[in-house]
Amino acid sequence: MTLSITVKVKAPVALKYAWTFSDGDKSRAKVYKVGGKGFKTVRLSTSIKATGDARGWGAVRLAGPVKKTSKKIPFSVTCTADGQGTGDVWDSVATSAQEAEKPNDPATPPPTRRDDEEPAPNLVRKAGIAFERTTAVKCPVTFKIHGYFEGLPPGAQTVRYRLVGTQEWKAVNVPADHGAVFTTVLETVEWDWESGKTSIRIEIDQPDGLKSNIIYYFKCGPLSADTTVGVVAEDISRTSMGGPLAELVADAQLEAVQAVSGAQVALVSRHAIRAPQAGLKAGPVTAEDLWAVQPAGFAVDVHAMTGAQLKKLLGYASPTVGVLTPSASLRYTLTGTAVTELTLNGAPVSDTQVIKIAANYNLMGGQEGFPAWQGSTNVYHGGPDDTGALASYIANHSPVHAPKGDRVTLR
Repeated sequence: MTLSITVKVKAPVALKYAWTFSDGDKSRAKVYKVGGKGFKTVRLSTSIKATGDARGWGAVRLAGPVKKTSKKIPFSVTCTADGQGTGDVWDSVATSAQEAEKPNDPATPPPTRRDDEEPAPNLVRKAGIAFERTTAVKCPVTFKIHGYFEGLPPGAQTVRYRLVGTQEWKAVNVPADHGAVFTTVLETVEWDWESGKTSIRIEIDQPDGLKSNIIYYFKCGPLSADTTVGVVAEDISRTSMGGPLAELVADAQLEAVQAVSGAQVALVSRHAIRAPQAGLKAGPVTAEDLWAVQPAGFAVDVHAMTGAQLKKLLGYASPTVGVLTPSASLRYTLTGTAVTELTLNGAPVSDTQVIKIAANYNLMGGQEGFPAWQGSTNVYHGGPDDTGALASYIANHSPVHAPKGDRVTLR
């Protein structure tokens, strides 16, 4: 007897499959290469030899290019006169595949994976997530999780993921023209004080157990003081002007909002960092250490301004208020109160060039010794709190080395 099922695939593709049966047997995995272009229908068949009465089912399990399991195909063979079969006296003796003109059984969608099923192949080389707050209030908060998948093989794919700490796997359908990095909003999440949540991360359903970066958000509840978030490789200190610690904070704020907002640089004042003894000692960094450095938890926003406006803002530096410390993407030289050199990613900044700049809203509002950002344009108000941004950066880059503290030159 022969069991058959058809599946629809997008050619060209190498279809890896095996038959599985109700008695626990499996056929050897086979690969059928489908040529040409466009959608093709392939008939997968297996021959069964019965040596007595038999009944059961067979199903096709696809292992590539995506993981799917077909519906069960029942069969029954009765050899005795009274019709009382003995059960599973049968074997699969051959399997085959061929392109079919017309499908008589459509491909089934990916099922919920059972514990005894093999995981999907490694489809994703790198997975990342980004945070976008969609509520004005900080708690209760609603935010989107943006997903970024790199290294996908050519063609349409189905990627399965779940939030770390949950049981439910969810599927993302990736189109054939996904490019080098596929981006999508994975889901929308709601937290409040009762949820007790402070971080979010995803894992991919594939053999290597790939996980994304972790994102912390502390406005709906703090971590326990002794919780370790990461490690710094050496002491990172705050100077009278800001120094290495301010540079680290700026890098963290830029990374927290860059993927969603397109921010190009972040600015930090020394007043956002607890003075004057603030610093991170080499070794594990705990939640208590984070709040000792940056306790306020201001939201990180993004505004746009011209190069001329930026130079004017940077020129307000003084021994009293300090300087505005930039992320690694920006460097500048101050001669007195005049910015004489300004580069973004190594290229000089013109007066008419528009730059997207991240900072906490307190600095933008003129509350940290520098003037309010008059004339700038609002770009993005969806960032996390700055303490959470710092925790995320340290967690995702451990062990963290101290920046050089040389992004601002004073003459």
